[in-house]
Amino acid sequence: MAHPEKAFRVLLRVETRPGMAADFERTWLEIGAAVTSNPANLGQWLMRSTEEEHIYYIISDWTDEPGFRAFEHSEQHVKHRERLHPFRSGGSMATMQVVCHLPKAEAATA
Repeated sequence: MAHPEKAFRVLLRVETRPGMAADFERTWLEIGAAVTSNPANLGQWLMRSTEEEHIYYIISDWTDEPGFRAFEHSEQHVKHRERLHPFRSGGSMATMQVVCHLPKAEAATA
């Protein structure tokens, strides 16, 4: 398994329809385990913007790009996107390779 500091990362920006945020969050949680149970997935996060109304960000880490792409094109993922589609008005995706990870430094003792 790849180390998180060498992960393939996917960042989604999701624009939700007004009044649909709670339904989007609930549905995202319902299908989330199907993503994180994929052997190539290292975890995912759902975040709501504090600056833009109706905007969410989803970050997911993967062992590598081929593992992500296989999931992205799977029938299972297509069904998940279909379930989320009614709550979305737009969005974008960016992919990246994690180059370095600096974990929190331990506090110095006196």
